[in-house]
Amino acid sequence: MVAITADILTTVIKKRRSNTHKGNYGRVLLIGGSENYGGAIIMAAEGALNSGAGLVAVATHSLNAAALHARDPEIMYVDWRDRNLPVLIKKMDVVVCGPGLGLSPFASKIMHLLCSNLTEKQTLVLDASSLDLIAQDYNLIPQLAGKIILTPHQMEWQRVSQIKIPFQADSANIATLNRLFPRQNAVLVLKSNHTHIYDGQGQIFVNPLGNPGMATGGTGDTLAGIIGGLVAQFGNNLDVILAAVYLHSLAGDQIAQTDYVVRPTKLSALLPQIMRKFAN
Repeated sequence: MVAITADILTTVIKKRRSNTHKGNYGRVLLIGGSENYGGAIIMAAEGALNSGAGLVAVATHSLNAAALHARDPEIMYVDWRDRNLPVLIKKMDVVVCGPGLGLSPFASKIMHLLCSNLTEKQTLVLDASSLDLIAQDYNLIPQLAGKIILTPHQMEWQRVSQIKIPFQADSANIATLNRLFPRQNAVLVLKSNHTHIYDGQGQIFVNPLGNPGMATGGTGDTLAGIIGGLVAQFGNNLDVILAAVYLHSLAGDQIAQTDYVVRPTKLSALLPQIMRKFAN
């Protein structure tokens, strides 16, 4: 097991060249936010936006459109019932699915849509409700995606893996990951007080950062968005995923120096400053 260090940020985050445009920094689509959970997809989208993705779009329930545009006019809104959603999915570099998605029959339809439309050239981040849906039906795993990044907390992983939390040992987690993803194209970001990251080749990394102030609703949604944002810019290799996890906790730790609670929206708002420091 290897501990992630701040060097990973210097390795991954690059200073932007002058002659670039938004198309050079990746396209991210986030899908989620049912009637009652619009905040989850908005926080995830802010993670992608503030970590530097060139174009961020959100497919969500129409009830969330006004709140999304009031907070983040930079983000494109799409009604998740739009019949052209499959076309949009195919245009994206990264798709983040799950924050606030819910467990309705329509949510299952969204998962089937991903199974049918994602390709080898795309990365998929699965979080929250999408993982619970997969726990109910493994056929909802979009196996055609080039890279699949799972971001469960320990209870969500228990439901997906059938491994109870006290028995989520490294060897069991790796074996289950490779059983569910026989192409070994998946990375498991298992969230806890010190998040563990597993790849399909059996490598294990631990994030030494993080604090109890981050035990707040929306923190995990924000991480899913940050992973999407960094992957869109810098590629889907393991170093980029590790950098996203470390960056998320580093921002949280900086806020915790003065704040008892680390609000996820405040965390994502801090990202551009931290990234600027490490890019230089």
